[in-house]
Amino acid sequence: MKKIIILFTAFLFSPYINHAQDSREKLVFGLKAGATLSGVYDQKGENFAPQPKVGFTGGAFLGIPTWKYVGFQPEILFTQRGFRSTGTILGNPYSDTRTTSFLDIPLQVQFKPQDFITFLGGIQYSHLLYQNDVYTFGTNNAAQEQALENDNTRKNIFSAVFGIDYNIRHFIISGRGNWDLQNNAGNGPTYMPRYKNIWFQLSVGFRLYR
Repeated sequence: MKKIIILFTAFLFSPYINHAQDSREKLVFGLKAGATLSGVYDQKGENFAPQPKVGFTGGAFLGIPTWKYVGFQPEILFTQRGFRSTGTILGNPYSDTRTTSFLDIPLQVQFKPQDFITFLGGIQYSHLLYQNDVYTFGTNNAAQEQALENDNTRKNIFSAVFGIDYNIRHFIISGRGNWDLQNNAGNGPTYMPRYKNIWFQLSVGFRLYR
């Protein structure tokens, strides 16, 4: 077992022993896909009790070197967020499973102490593409798909993002954490709870560099 661990560790780090393999000063393009675990914080609503929800994330990224140890990494992602919740609206109990689909554009600064690891942090712009709610009111069940033009929800949201990338040759394992800086409130009255999303992502991808 010890030999297997040693061989596996040697495989992971072997590309970085030779400095000719160092990709930190190279332009990098890649694709990645994975899962998002999202929930809410700073919620405001009558007896609003949210629970986390799992969704899909995937897209492309570009690593732009400005120096060997520092770079800039914009991304464009499709991300599903949301939550499950129970609560009351106008005194009536309900349950809700909400899925929100976003176009996310993270703008991140890279810190690259070694070729195999990258730390990232920055700001993210998100545009709401679609929202789906499955409600249960008492004994009446309703599945309501809300079109953007009829939905009283904020469609453009900024959030903070931080993360870490682990680079294994041309493959990448990415972890991200995000939290909204704005709540979901749109213009006009609403009976739905107000909240901010917080979510964590884990994805794998493939990168090319030259």
